[in-house]
Amino acid sequence: MASLSLSPDQTVEDVAGVLAGALSLADDVASGLTRDTLLFGNLPELDSMAVATVLTALEDRFGILIDDDEVSGELFESVGTLADFVAAKLAAA
Repeated sequence: MASLSLSPDQTVEDVAGVLAGALSLADDVASGLTRDTLLFGNLPELDSMAVATVLTALEDRFGILIDDDEVSGELFESVGTLADFVAAKLAAA
């Protein structure tokens, strides 16, 4: 379980790691993930079917619960938007 004291950079790094693992990204793709990396439309591995896998992996990694009504296209806009969401969930816990 993650610490509530994760820095923003560490949260981005951890979210990128979750994405890399859940999507089985190639090492060169995974190592290139940054806060500004676009997700939908940019990562072919991330399709509508993979979203559930990513969400479950985020819940497991960070010990959070993500409600269906919190999931939107905007959430998966970039690594940064996903990391900001995770940080907000951790802060609210």
